[in-house]
Amino acid sequence: MYIQLIKLRARMQNLMQLEEGQDLIEYALVVALIAFAATAGMSSLATAINSTFSTIGTTLTTAI
Repeated sequence: MYIQLIKLRARMQNLMQLEEGQDLIEYALVVALIAFAATAGMSSLATAINSTFSTIGTTLTTAI
């Protein structure tokens, strides 16, 4: 049992020293930030487009 714990500890230390997983986490954070910014930007863009179509609709209704 003690030898298995030592092997497990050695594996954990080896995994902690690897840096490949950090790249994946960094890319995931960048993608999440871009998705958040796009969502926030699209929300305000959608409001502006809705307002524009409402104005066009009102203008066409009063012109008829």
